[in-house]
Amino acid sequence: MDALIHYFSTIPSSHRALILAGGIAAFWLWESAAPLFRFSYAKWSHALVNFFFTATTIVVNFALAFVLLRTSDWVVAKEVGVLFWMPSMPVVLQALIGLLILDLIGAWLPHFVEHHVPLLWRLHLVHHSDQAVDTTTANRHHPGESVVRFVFTTLAVVAAGAPMWLVFLYQSISVVLSQFNHANIALAPWLDRVIGWVFVSPDMHKVHHHYVLPYTDTNFGNVFSCWDRLFRTYREMDRSTIVYGVDTHMAPEEHRTIGALLTMPLRKGMKRLVN
Repeated sequence: MDALIHYFSTIPSSHRALILAGGIAAFWLWESAAPLFRFSYAKWSHALVNFFFTATTIVVNFALAFVLLRTSDWVVAKEVGVLFWMPSMPVVLQALIGLLILDLIGAWLPHFVEHHVPLLWRLHLVHHSDQAVDTTTANRHHPGESVVRFVFTTLAVVAAGAPMWLVFLYQSISVVLSQFNHANIALAPWLDRVIGWVFVSPDMHKVHHHYVLPYTDTNFGNVFSCWDRLFRTYREMDRSTIVYGVDTHMAPEEHRTIGALLTMPLRKGMKRLVN
């Protein structure tokens, strides 16, 4: 455990970039060899649009990284947060509790809020409008949404009392899990179910990308699946019947170019329909 803490306390930016790129490459090859759906799309053209938003997410997080670092240093110095208020326990258990808090407040909660606050939903539409969900969709977020999520991540660090090594560990897990559960792959149903009892599995997250309510407003989880079960936002459906996108923005010209996606939050969407 000491080696893990040391590594993530000093992890170079190049290693974090390698985790991101390596995950995309691995799941890209997997979904190319054995796709769940055979989309009629130009895979590289689709990916380049999503890579643009991956780049903007990186820029936003890099520009604001000093806020996260200062916040983490402050909570550790002042001993603020759940991890400091709990009785002494093994480091492994502390890390697990910290990861759960970071996932709940830094990922599940903003995702839930984005689906229920109209202004934030407009930003989040960029992610949901993808009608060919694959591993590159994982990082398809409007720059405005990246800022919103950063705010919640910072709040999560305060709530947890998370040291920076734990934040970097969570972010690394989050990147890979998000690429995994967005990938256009089909696990054996029994294996997907087993994974889904702990982590957000591909079938679980694909329900969230179905184009109409109530499915769109379910399965908000990022890493751990327990939050949707706890808050009763968990739902299942036959993966073969899933249609990706969002019902108010199904026209290709609305979501297949960078310009259209950047301006999407400015265009008033129709009320989402309940299937």
